Amino acid sequence: MTFSLPEGLPAGRFVPDGSPVMWRSDEPPHDPLASWTRYQRQQGETGLLPILCYADDDRPGSLDLAEIDAVDLESELEEGWRAYRRRQLAWLAAPPEPMDCPEDVEPWEDDPGAPYDQWPGPAPATPASSRVDPDEAARSAFALLADEWPYELWDGRLGLVAARRSADIPAVIGWRAQAPLPLLCALLRSWEDRFGARVLAAVGSTLYVCVASPPRDERQANHVALEHLLTTADNIVNDPPTPFPRYAASLVGAPLWRFWWD
Repeated sequence: MTFSLPEGLPAGRFVPDGSPVMWRSDEPPHDPLASWTRYQRQQGETGLLPILCYADDDRPGSLDLAEIDAVDLESELEEGWRAYRRRQLAWLAAPPEPMDCPEDVEPWEDDPGAPYDQWPGPAPATPASSRVDPDEAARSAFALLADEWPYELWDGRLGLVAARRSADIPAVIGWRAQAPLPLLCALLRSWEDRFGARVLAAVGSTLYVCVASPPRDERQANHVALEHLLTTADNIVNDPPTPFPRYAASLVGAPLWRFWWD
């Protein structure tokens, strides 16, 4: 696979050598927001989607997109929910003894879990009449990310990926984490279709995703938060053990979703 690069790129190279999956800058971009935005605006012409990534793997092993195509998303999510529900019921039946904490340390809050007795199915798509342009929303979300610029992004390189759609970027670049990659990419595709999701960064074991149409109320947020939980991301399931209602509430109106796997 070869592709033509846009003009004005900083020093960088194709990765991996001889069989390029993406082009990647040698150093972190001087102005990540300007760089990412510039090439994101050109993606319709170039066919190259921008991403922030690390420079720690020169020979990524792309996931065959057929593995994503083969995922029966709703069946796998339902199976994941049933396993989660069994753990939830077991915990409710025999909760662990409270731990002794120092006086200046607050104990972890109990987690009532997702408020569903039966599998609710995937969260409904945002109505077409109220959707926002996903690429415009991605630029706004990246600007919010640039204002905070979390530490894990400090060493992020600019990557340009020849992917058909944003949801496929982690698979195409062979992003390596403990995430269930075929299921995750299938879910990203579904979020792309339902909520206008775009992948902004895949750095280390952390994935940043923006959404053009985030949950608008508690009911929708609960539904979407359940799908987040079923990704098995560690920031949702165990670090910290945030009670499900509080995590779901944090998604209302939130244009940026962050996931990480240990």
